[in-house]
Amino acid sequence: MRLLIAEDDLDLAEALTVFLEKNQYTVEAVHDGRTALDYAGTGGYDAIILDIMMPKLDGLQVLTRLREGGVSTPVMLLTARGEKDDRVAGFNSGADDYLPKPFAPDELLARVRAMLRRTEDYKPAVLRFGGLELDCGTGALRCGERTERLSAREFQVMELFMRSPRVILSAERIMERVWGWDAEAEINVVWVHISNLRKKLAGVGASAVIRASRGLGYSLEDAG
Repeated sequence: MRLLIAEDDLDLAEALTVFLEKNQYTVEAVHDGRTALDYAGTGGYDAIILDIMMPKLDGLQVLTRLREGGVSTPVMLLTARGEKDDRVAGFNSGADDYLPKPFAPDELLARVRAMLRRTEDYKPAVLRFGGLELDCGTGALRCGERTERLSAREFQVMELFMRSPRVILSAERIMERVWGWDAEAEINVVWVHISNLRKKLAGVGASAVIRASRGLGYSLEDAG
């Protein structure tokens, strides 16, 4: 399971990262709202832990933008605020859980596990965007009656796009999510896979396209 922690207290972020990694989670930590929005928007996480009081964008703003962008990843708000109105604002913004500080690490772990269990039953086996379908069980890309089989890497790249349609993903972020920074692969492997996916999208007659934004990255758009 991959978790994202957005917490501006560096010591707390590091302590939570170490604790959760010891409990078999892969964790990435960021320390301001804009970076959190960039990372979370990739859809590459199983759950997100957001501090409300962060620089650049606060946690509620990040959460609101994620939900408006169609990102359904479960989110826990982590904050020193504990008033009822703050909790209501968090849930109204799309939060799945809310844990006020201070807290025991074991309680955070239990809540993360519970949040993930609740969402497992609702995680779609088939991702849909427009008339396009990506079968997470078979790795098949479908549109109408046409089907294309994807390689393992093609599926991982396509899944990122399907989980965050219309969100621009940089080549570097795709590289990190699919190949990892320790891989020997070079960045041009991303371009090759996107080229292959474009051909397969055309092959199934999809109106969805992978569009390049100069200097920014790529996004899945409906051109129909």
